[in-house]
Amino acid sequence: MTHDFPVFPPGFVWGTATSAYQIEGAAREDGRGPSIWDTFCRVPGAVAGGDTGDDACDHYHRFAEDVRLMTGLGAGAYRFSVAWPRVQPEGHGRPERRGLDFYKRLLDLLRDRGITPFVTLYHWDLPQALEDRGGWRERDTAERFADYAGIVHDALAGWEPYWITLNEPYCSSITGYAEGRHAPGATEGHGALAAAHHLLLAHGLAVPRLRTQGGERVGITLNMSPAVPASPSPRDAEAAGRQDLLVNRQFTEPVFGGAYPSDMEETFGAITDFSFRRDGDLEIIGAPLDFFGLNYYYRIHVADAPHAEPDPARRTAFDIGVRAVTPEGTATSGLGWPVEPEGLRQTLTGLATRHPGLPPVYVTENGYGEHGDDLDDQGRVAYLRGHVAAVAEAVAQGVDVRGYFCWSLLDNFEWARGYAARFGLVHVDYRTQTRTPKTSYHWLRDRIAST
Repeated sequence: MTHDFPVFPPGFVWGTATSAYQIEGAAREDGRGPSIWDTFCRVPGAVAGGDTGDDACDHYHRFAEDVRLMTGLGAGAYRFSVAWPRVQPEGHGRPERRGLDFYKRLLDLLRDRGITPFVTLYHWDLPQALEDRGGWRERDTAERFADYAGIVHDALAGWEPYWITLNEPYCSSITGYAEGRHAPGATEGHGALAAAHHLLLAHGLAVPRLRTQGGERVGITLNMSPAVPASPSPRDAEAAGRQDLLVNRQFTEPVFGGAYPSDMEETFGAITDFSFRRDGDLEIIGAPLDFFGLNYYYRIHVADAPHAEPDPARRTAFDIGVRAVTPEGTATSGLGWPVEPEGLRQTLTGLATRHPGLPPVYVTENGYGEHGDDLDDQGRVAYLRGHVAAVAEAVAQGVDVRGYFCWSLLDNFEWARGYAARFGLVHVDYRTQTRTPKTSYHWLRDRIAST
């Protein structure tokens, strides 16, 4: 793979990405209600260092400075999320206009700078009031989300954003309701799979709410990681198949293939009867899209392993009999994640092969995490160089990729890792809120300018 900066088609979009809870702060201002992450952060031991998103990067007050950083980078697009509890503090009812006005001010500034907005409607911050009623385990939450999507659309449609319904429903459902590592911190089987289904249903119900004027561009963002057997053994190959189902296929196949994978029942039949599915749901979930957002960070190498829970009926949806391994000699990020750009090319070409009608693709997140305050982040530069080249290879092989968004513009609150992990092109001193562009920012700026 060449690591010279490749040539991309005319109109290819370069951008950066953030999410509301990770950067906004102002957690109790202008009527914002509590989210499941506000609650989860206060569970002892749930988040590294006892950190919270209460202040984060104070983007709520400093967004103009952050847009200037995007402009200096040469970004043509910015992907951000709307905080549901800032718009509907209880998850339903009349909108909080002060919250919507914040996003209008942000969109005004982006328009003035010629930066195209990609608006994500849900990036994990469910209003706590809805979680108190069952959260994503309940079908009603999907219907409430569709109402919320309509409110945001009606308020912001004049800025003509690209609309992304959900960010990474895998993390919202499996990491949050089965693994328990993210909010709301549940460890369930049936409930987690119900959450996954209801998230997809919420997406499908929201699509027509976002198309009321006919010209809207609507998509979804899924995180994907190719599952690679750790050895040539058939058992490891089967483990990789289960991992692929858990992370990838249970989301891509309903959205793009119109059906759930055939091995869902074999893998999960002991923990659920799938009673949360109803006739007609798949037609709703499979609503045609204008684009697809792909988040990619690393491949997952897996080996067959014993289940953590011997009793199949008591297992969580995360307990599928696999163990992640890192092959000897594989480069890793500062967080220990494998650095394998080939996995991004493999993901893009594999999707296009399995789903010939796949809509245009945007890589909506791709980035490098590490610890420490080093401004000369050569590891991130190398990671970006390799992964941008992988996108170019996929384009050369016929995949219709329209853009690339680096995660993230700023160092920010990194969920269960708190502020210990940093992904930003721009360093943030959380004590003073001083922003300082890193070497990776300057590298990407120069490469964007050269296209």
